[in-house]
Amino acid sequence: MNAVILVATMSIVTIGIRFFPFLIFRKQTPQYISYLGRVLPPAIIGMLVIYCLKDVNLTASPFGMPELIATAFVAGIQVWKRNSLISILAGTFVYMLLIQIIF
Repeated sequence: MNAVILVATMSIVTIGIRFFPFLIFRKQTPQYISYLGRVLPPAIIGMLVIYCLKDVNLTASPFGMPELIATAFVAGIQVWKRNSLISILAGTFVYMLLIQIIF
């Protein structure tokens, strides 16, 4: 019973958070919200890339090669397909293949 209440509460809060902006900005979205909608997604992706690569050791074998290859692969797939999901999944697959089999 507690799990049902917990899931219901989380669902209501999640739905409320998603609909809240539509309730506030019914007529027109303010300029600063539109600006944030344009600049935040690339900024967040950049921060995630930095976070993922922060612990790469460039002074010891394999000198960050799996990460570099996987990052280049993700960038290439993204330029080619323009689909973030495919890029991330393919990059994850390539990285796992590199660290499990090659390096």
